[in-house]
Amino acid sequence: MTPDDLSRALFDLVNSIAERRREAGEEVALRLTADQVTLERPKLREHGDWASSIAMRVAKPLGTNPRELAAELAAALGEVEGVASAEVAGPGFINIRLDAAAAGALAKTIVDAGAAYGRSDALAGSVINLEFVSANPTGPLHIGHTRWAALGDSIGRVLRAAGAEVANEYYINDAGSQMDTFGASVLAAAKGEPTPEGGYPGSYIADLAARVLEREPHLLELHDDVALHTAKEIAYELQLAEIRASLDRFNVHFDVWTSERSLHAKDDDGLSAIDTAIERLRAQGHVFDDDGAVWVRTTDFGDDKDRVIRRANGVYTYFAADAAYYLDKGDRGFRHKIYLLGADHHGYVHRLKALAGAAGDDPDRDIEVLIGQLVSINGAKLSKRAGNIIELDDLQAWLGTDALRYTLGRYPADSPLTIDPEILQRRTNDNPVFYVQYAHARTRAVDRNAASVGVDHSTFAPELLDHETESALLGALQEFPRIVAQAAELREPHRVARYIEELAGLYHRWYDNCRVLPLGDEPVGDLHRTRLRLNDATGQVIRNGLDLLGVSAPERM
Repeated sequence: MTPDDLSRALFDLVNSIAERRREAGEEVALRLTADQVTLERPKLREHGDWASSIAMRVAKPLGTNPRELAAELAAALGEVEGVASAEVAGPGFINIRLDAAAAGALAKTIVDAGAAYGRSDALAGSVINLEFVSANPTGPLHIGHTRWAALGDSIGRVLRAAGAEVANEYYINDAGSQMDTFGASVLAAAKGEPTPEGGYPGSYIADLAARVLEREPHLLELHDDVALHTAKEIAYELQLAEIRASLDRFNVHFDVWTSERSLHAKDDDGLSAIDTAIERLRAQGHVFDDDGAVWVRTTDFGDDKDRVIRRANGVYTYFAADAAYYLDKGDRGFRHKIYLLGADHHGYVHRLKALAGAAGDDPDRDIEVLIGQLVSINGAKLSKRAGNIIELDDLQAWLGTDALRYTLGRYPADSPLTIDPEILQRRTNDNPVFYVQYAHARTRAVDRNAASVGVDHSTFAPELLDHETESALLGALQEFPRIVAQAAELREPHRVARYIEELAGLYHRWYDNCRVLPLGDEPVGDLHRTRLRLNDATGQVIRNGLDLLGVSAPERM
């Protein structure tokens, strides 16, 4: 019996009680939906497998008190197939214990479902644009981008697992003065000149300059303006390719790469996406002219001041590109937009929400802005290439993709984080990623050893899974779909990490108490075969959880 089966049974029992009272002439004001009948895991395992507070929720509309209703529901639940007992606790809680066969049946369900176990349609129908990283293509990705990359990709994974349609998007900030400064820095390096004032330092600029000269050997013979443009464009192409490669190695993939330049590009009528965006906002009634400039009245939507979208000299502000980009996302079918921004972008929250309102959207429904906090790593060295940052590539080479992704994924985005690399490099239980991956590798070792002595899946007798560690392990396995749905709803993939750590601990305790393999000359029996299914189910759930965090599940360690 799954939690959904049990919730449905409770839902049906409550409605049958309500119907009997209506037939008896009582006035019943109950309006109950199936998703309102929720279950919780009791804090103490001796209280049962599941607990429900539904009696306290619906007692008043049913014209009774919670404890009396709980007693009536508990008695009825005791007759439901798969329920071993149901008892009333406190003011109206119902503690429910499943029989071993009903609880154990989950092991086969998980093995049969495979990678699909844990997935749901909780967010089915949601079409979401998820933008993260979006670093300027003027240098390598650094430690901050590393955190946003890990979190953003994992948020996308849990959203998809909950049934949402998600596009990971990278906004390339390839327009504006920073690109000109970048080009000037590369050209100066190509000429052997010092970095221009305010330019980009670091040996990576010299590396780019050398590669630009390989691509365009006559660069220094070109007119200054042409040379600057050529150096900028080739270096931009090379640096963006490096960013893409770094993200690929970090197991982070984007569905869409949008160039800011495309928003400035003119169409056949001489209009850009930014020009069109301003007129669309004006049609919504939120654009006004003052002192020769064009403004958006963002204070109508909670912003601290109105924003200039085009200056009096005709030059567009960054806000203009933001507006065009926001509208473009909607035009591409994304009703809901999620932005994951760095710790220094708090000022963007009100601005983006106000922009959503000015575009005719609901700022509270159609846009989310998640702010990630800073991360530091003890002992990490500044990049030799970039000079003033800690590079993603260096971190990955030092600590490994799995350790980085898992550690960055197991904390909320809004939590400042300091990572201890000594712990991440240990092959001990105090290293969370090792602890979880080792549990998975152990399930695979059990599988291999079972095959060697003839333990297989030919029979399955779930009623035999009655050891206390089996009850605890099965109870945790039942929780996985709820954890994934909750992680998606709250945009908190760290819940998956903390869950599989707990699951790994329960598995290790089960492994120490319940043998899958026969001892000595003991014949292979149904208990061995059934426990093998529980072993495989646990490995599958750990594997599914690790995949949601972008982390591998090794076969051997």
